[in-house]
Amino acid sequence: MKQWIYGRNTVRELIKNHKASQVFIVRNTNDDLIKLCKDNHVKMRIGEKKEMISLVGNVAHQGVACETEGYDYATIEEILSSVPKGKQPCLLMLDGLEDPHNLGAILRTCDAVGVDGVIIGKKRSVSLNATVAKVSTGAIDHVKVAQVTNLTRTLDALKKQGFWAVACENENSQDYRQVDYNMPLVLVIGSEGFGISRLLKSHCDLNVVLPMVGHVTSLNASVATAVLLYQVYNSRHPL
Repeated sequence: MKQWIYGRNTVRELIKNHKASQVFIVRNTNDDLIKLCKDNHVKMRIGEKKEMISLVGNVAHQGVACETEGYDYATIEEILSSVPKGKQPCLLMLDGLEDPHNLGAILRTCDAVGVDGVIIGKKRSVSLNATVAKVSTGAIDHVKVAQVTNLTRTLDALKKQGFWAVACENENSQDYRQVDYNMPLVLVIGSEGFGISRLLKSHCDLNVVLPMVGHVTSLNASVATAVLLYQVYNSRHPL
């Protein structure tokens, strides 16, 4: 189903990847996307801001929006088959994440550190949408996302293929800096309000915690994910 995606960087990636059916640009927006549309033979409309609001709502659209077929989900098999030969695979599993801004920021980090794929649930979880695309600044087009019915069964299937499951969890945990992440890895992150479900947590191999010495007792999900993913990167690519 077609949908309107907004934001300059996101629209630019859609045009470059030949996923834009048409682009709408607010009049008097001085944007290189006009030339990019012409160079890629993409249909373009220039109109008023009120027309943009009717397409995407009253959001931070940056004066550009693009109609696209929407974002397809990958299968677990497609993610695994795309892992480069000789690379230790790194997957991210998100349990009950509901904020599209968090998912967009997480996809941006995943692209930066070379995560092979992200796994989300079909129920009680944010899906790929315009807000996720905007916040990801184009990373949504480069990071494979699988949407599965049962996270626990999916995790068990991956463990049978040699993956280790590491949960970001306070109970029975060790400092995240103590772990050598140079192994086939599934990093499990819980929801903003409830953390990782008890059942999924019980199927993880290791629990890690981010030490905190201030008054706040938790970090935003996307921030915690970024810290952990960069530690994985550091473990695998030491200076």
